[in-house]
This record gives sequence, C-alpha cells and structure tokens, in this order.
Amino acid sequence: MARTRKTLRGTLEKARNILPPKIYSELEKKLKEEKLSTRQKIAVVERVIEEYIKNLYQPGEAIGTVTAQSIGEPGTQMTLRTFHYAGMIEFDVTLGLPRLIEIVDARKKPSTPMMRIYLEESIKRDVEAAKRIAREIEYTTVRKVADVIEKDPVNFTITVRLDPSAMEDKGVSLEDVVEVIEKLNIGDVIVESEDPPAVSVYITSEELLDIRKLDKIAEKIEQTKIKGIKGIRKTVIERIRNPETGEFEEYVILTEGSNLAEVINVPGVDYTRVRTNDIHEVASVLGIEAARYTIIEEMKEVLSNAGLDVDLRHLLLVADLMTWSGRVKAIGRTGIMGEKASPLARAAFEETQKQLFRAAASGETEHFRGVAEAIIAGKVINMGTGGIRLTYRIAGQKEA
Repeated sequence: MARTRKTLRGTLEKARNILPPKIYSELEKKLKEEKLSTRQKIAVVERVIEEYIKNLYQPGEAIGTVTAQSIGEPGTQMTLRTFHYAGMIEFDVTLGLPRLIEIVDARKKPSTPMMRIYLEESIKRDVEAAKRIAREIEYTTVRKVADVIEKDPVNFTITVRLDPSAMEDKGVSLEDVVEVIEKLNIGDVIVESEDPPAVSVYITSEELLDIRKLDKIAEKIEQTKIKGIKGIRKTVIERIRNPETGEFEEYVILTEGSNLAEVINVPGVDYTRVRTNDIHEVASVLGIEAARYTIIEEMKEVLSNAGLDVDLRHLLLVADLMTWSGRVKAIGRTGIMGEKASPLARAAFEETQKQLFRAAASGETEHFRGVAEAIIAGKVINMGTGGIRLTYRIAGQKEA
C-alpha cells in the first residue's frame, strides 16, 4: 500500500513539473472530488499528461498558418445573415461572416452594437425591477411617446399629441414631457388636455417667429431627450433558463446600441457581468486585456452560432496578435499586415504595386525572415525543418 501511495505521489510530482499551474490545480481538485481508487487516480494523471504533451505545438511549427487555415476554411461556410429579436422592430444582430469580418477588421463601430445587461443578485429574478432599469436605460425622446406633432404656421404653435400606451411602456408622464420642452426656452408650454394628453408650445421668441424655422423647431422638440442613456436606442427583457435543467434563472436586458461607461454606473446593474459587442468601447473603458477577452468571446460566439468548431487556441492567438501592442489593431493593410517590416510580405497581401513603389522610394531592405517573402524568393522558410540550424566541429580542430 505504501508503495502505491508513493507511486501516486511521484506521478503527481511529475504532473506538477509538466502541466501548467492552472491545469494542475484543476486536476488536483477533480481527483479530490471524484471517488476513485489510487490506481485509477494514477491512470487519470498519466492520461492528462499524455493528452497535454500530445496537444503541444512542436518547435518550428507554423502556428500562424495553421490558425489562418483553421478559422478561414470554416469561415467560408458561414452564412450571411442577421438575427432578429421577435417583437422588436429593426432590432437585428449581425451574425455569421459579416460579424467575423467586423471583429478581425477591428471596425470602430459594429454595424449592430448591442449589450447584455445583467442585474444584481437581489433583483435579477424581479421582472418589475428589470422593466424599471430597462426604462431608465433606454434613450427616450419626445418622438417615441408622441402620436402626432401638429404645426400651426398662422399662430406659430406646435402641438404634441401624446400616445398614452407608448408613455406607459416607456414610463413617461405628462409632467416629464412638459418639463423637458420648457427647458428648450422656445415659448410658453401649455397642457391642452390630459385625456388624451396633448401639449402645445406657443412660440414667443422674436428670433423664432419665422415660418421657415417652424419645421426645425418641431424637429428639435421631437428629438428632445426625456430620459435614458445616449446610444441605447431600444431595450428588451430576456428570460434566461438553465440550459441543462430548463429552470428559470434570471432576467437579462438586451439593448440595441451601446454605452458601456454609463450603463455600468446604473444602480441595480451588475457591472461585473455587463457585456457589449463594441470592442473599441471595451478597450477605452476597461482596458486592453478586457478587449482581448471580448475578441475571444465574440469570435467564439459567432463560430458556435454557425455550428463550427474551432480550437480555442487559434482564437487566443488571433486576439493576442490584435492586442499585444496595447491597442486594438485590425488584421489587414491598415493594421498588423500593413505594419510588417517586410516589403514583400506587405505586397503579397494587398496593394502590390503601391507597396513595392513605396518600399523602393524609401529604400527599404528585405531580409527574408518571414514565410511569405521567403516563398516569393524561393528560399527555405524559417519554419519546421527550415527553422533548424546545425553546426559541427571536426574532432581535434580548434573552434574559430
């Protein structure tokens, strides 16, 4: 028995020396949780070591090329589509190939920015609290609660007839509308009726008593903010269930539009779990490491939604490449490829003539250190067997 224990201890010590600390600690935890015999535990540890070594890249392997193939090949089979949230007009989320291109191109703004806003533990199952926070976050203007806006060019009056159902849905009162219009200092604001609600603005300013300005004034009233956060155009509450048991877990607020800096400060929002698909916004608010994590999660989600299985390590490599410099860079001529030291590598990617002319004009030197430029020149690439240098010394001969 003592001999078996010693063998287990020795196997674990071997695992500690080979495996990364995170994998080793997870292995140790699982061995304690599972009811296994000592012999079985040894077998598990040895299998983990074997699988880990099998999955390591060999020295000299072209991991960049393998990554490009692993993402590019299934990427050609992705659909060109958007996903529509039922019941929300024009609430679409870009998926498939267009979204993958947006991510690797590091676009300043995604075509359909959106957020997933999680609530604090105490209120995450309270639908009324979720509705209240959603109303507080959604950017609501007079136009969103107005039924019709009438212009009277004779008396220089603009009448806003409000939609009671829209007001109830957005959590807006008649007093709120009156208050924001009064702040514009256009003229006298009078409540014409409360049922149905209607507000009239009698223009008194001498500057504005011009029939040509009436349309602009009406538009200004329409666009006046009542409440909410700029950039959050719509909100919808999603009921989240446990994927395994099907039991209700919590309510999550989905938004069309993004404003991470302000949303994380809203009372009741769990700021540690707020997600946005705007990578540059994450970088500016939370830093480059958070942006790296977002790139990985966004690519993983796009690929899984398309039913494609790509090794996580390939996604990690792309994210590292895009963020290692401290800012988010595109994989293209305006980013990583355009900043390569090799003029031939830049020319092989895009704008061949321009790149070669610029390199010639500035007197750049080609050192043939990369794969693309070595292949163009017919040289041995610095990868695999080509990445190994052998030297020898004849016995009895002094070193130079």
